[in-house]
This record gives sequence, C-alpha cells and structure tokens, in this order.
Amino acid sequence: MAHLTVRSAYQKLTDRINLYPQGAPPSAALFKILQLLFSEVEAALVAQLPIKPFTAKKAARLWRKPESEAQKVLDTLSGRGVLVDVLPENGPTVYCLPPPMAGFFEFSLMRLRSDIDQKLLAELFYQYLNVEEEFIKQLFCRGETQLGRVFVHESALSAENSLHVLDYERAAEIVRTARHIGVGICYCRHKMEHVGRACAAEQDICLTFNNTAASLTRHGIARHIDVGEGLDLLQKARSQRLVQFGENVRQSVNFICNCCGCCCEAMIAARRFGFLHPVHTSNFIPVIDELACSGCGKCVETCPVETLGLVTANDPKHPKKKIARLNMDLCLGCAVCVAACPQGCISLDSRPQRVITPLNSTHRAVVMAIERGKLQNLIFDVQAHWNHRALAAILGVILKLPPLKQAMASRQMKSRYLEYLLQKLKY
Repeated sequence: MAHLTVRSAYQKLTDRINLYPQGAPPSAALFKILQLLFSEVEAALVAQLPIKPFTAKKAARLWRKPESEAQKVLDTLSGRGVLVDVLPENGPTVYCLPPPMAGFFEFSLMRLRSDIDQKLLAELFYQYLNVEEEFIKQLFCRGETQLGRVFVHESALSAENSLHVLDYERAAEIVRTARHIGVGICYCRHKMEHVGRACAAEQDICLTFNNTAASLTRHGIARHIDVGEGLDLLQKARSQRLVQFGENVRQSVNFICNCCGCCCEAMIAARRFGFLHPVHTSNFIPVIDELACSGCGKCVETCPVETLGLVTANDPKHPKKKIARLNMDLCLGCAVCVAACPQGCISLDSRPQRVITPLNSTHRAVVMAIERGKLQNLIFDVQAHWNHRALAAILGVILKLPPLKQAMASRQMKSRYLEYLLQKLKY
C-alpha cells in the first residue's frame, strides 16, 4: 500500500509538470529522479501548485494550511532550487515552479551539495535524457518554437555584419543589461563527470540573469557576479570554442549556457535530431572561401553539431586535396568554426530569412502551448482558478499572433469568447 501511495504522489507531480508546454514523459527513471528531489509530502503539495506565479497565501489556501506553515515549505523548496522565488519591491514574495528544463533539473546540479546523492542523480539524468531520449525529443523536437536559441560569436562578425545584429542577439548585451547575474556549475558537464564522460571544458560557467539569478544567488545555488566577470566568462567560453545557447526570448533573458558538443543536451539534440530543428539558429551562416581552404579540418573538429565535413576539392593538379563543406540546413550559425579556421577563410553572412524570436517568456510559452496542443493548460489552470487579469494577459498575447496561429488557438480552445476576440481583431 505504501508503494502505491508514493507512486500516486509522484504520478500527480508528473501530471502537474506535464501541464507545461515542455513536459516530462513518465518513466521509472523520472520517478526515481523525483523521489531524490522531492519527499513524498513535498511531491503531493507541489502537484497542487498553479502554473501562474503565486504567493504563500495562495499556496496556503490550496494546501489548506496556515500561511506561516505554507511559507516555510515554499522557502525550503526555494532554497533547494525546486521553486524560484521573486521578491518584489512592494508586496509579498512570489513563487513559481519552473519546468524541468531549463529549470529544477539543472538547478539540482548547479552546485556541489551533500543533502542528496548527486552521483546517483546524475546517473538517473543520463538514463532519462541520454538513453531513453523521449524527454529530449519532447523538449527539443516538437513544435516550431523551441526553448533556446544560439547567440553568434560577436568577435567573428565583420564590421558590416555587426551593424545588422540587434541588441537581443548579443550575449554581451544580455550581460550588460541584466538586473542580476549569477554563475553556477554547468549542469550538463557536471552530470557527465559523474558518469565518466565529461570533457575538459570549463564547468563554472553557466550564466543566469534577472529574477532567476536573484533567486539562485540568494540561496547559494549560483554565485553573484558583476558585469565585468560576466563578460570575461563569455570571452573564456569563446576561447574554449563553446556555443553560447540562451533563452529564446528578446526581453529579460534568464539564462545563457556555454555549451560543448559532447556534454550539453541542446547540442546533442541538435546533432542527433538536427533535421527537426531542435535549436533556433542565429541569423548568420558561415561562408567558406573554397579557393583559400587548405582542408586542414580544424573547423570540422570544432563544429559542435557536425555540420562541416571534408570533401574532394576536384583539383586535377592536387587530386588528394580536400576542402571544407557546410550543411546549411543543420548549421547553428554559432561561428565557432570561424574562430577555429587558421587560414581565416570562413566568414559570416546573413541568413536569407531572419529567425523570429518571441518577445518574452509569456509570448514563448503561449506559442509553444499552441503548437503542442496545451494552450488550455495555460488559460484554465484548475488548480489556481486564474483571475481575469491573468486571462487577459494570455489572451492579449494570442491576439498578437499571426492569423494561422490564432486559428490554431481557436480550434484548441473551442471558446466562443476567444473566437469573438479573434473576429473583432479583423475589423
């Protein structure tokens, strides 16, 4: 009976997690992960929390507990990185349950800790993410709009191309304008270290920003740094040929990971499922000067997603000569190859069509939910009984979508009210 009770609590938590546009497919490995990160009581409580940010007063009402007791539970969970807490200038603390990725999966390995068995947790993550694959497919390969995007290496841009880079496309600008900056251990390389597969790339280099950074640094999950150190870490990442992969939004970016091709989930997904476009590219593409290319293969070795290869140069005077060739359909536009080329024969050019980046996390969540058939979870959160202000905010985003995505939203919701709003927009 106890076994059934435990599984019931973690099953409910799994169901709660899967209300997100990016969920977590049930499996034995997932249940073991959740059992390490949550007690049975915590799992049952967290399963009742709304998707929308909430206060201790709201949680107390949902849990039917005194507010002081609810506050203590929420603060404990925030201290472990299970929840993110935001301290407004005026008003009570606001809490949010982040999705597994980018979220509490990463936060569990962003620091060294002794309260859980991190080696066992890393082994379970490896099983769930790298062996079973269903989670990664669901996270990166469903829908057109993805969680993250690639930042181009700014130093690889020509003076002319630099004029075409918008501020939100510059990793350095994200650092300079962030309200808070934190750095923690790279979850991916930390995980791989425990399973004997880590590379030599820097680990203390995972950057978080704004509300997420404020919460993680407050609880010692990340270390607070200033703008200067943040810019230095970006440069260190570039010197180690790491890809800067960040949140797929234009405003209030919450993370930039400095990714290697061997350990990091986003790069592994891009390499394994590249034809499904699991990662949004930058707005640039490498161009190879084939006449100048010596065929040394340095760019091929450094490409994190294996989009470069050596082919024959078709030179009758040098029949064995090879040159680099790019698969444009799979290229991330990260420009790691540009920096790696000793001949300087790779440059960047603008892509024929610009990549569309959602305005903010709400915009991205709504579009992802529409594409994945989960929009109703965002609007009708039965756990939380959303107020009219939250509903209006989400519908406001929907009304700004292109007509095709509006139609998709309307069909999913079967809502006369939504159809009325969309009709009114036409006039």
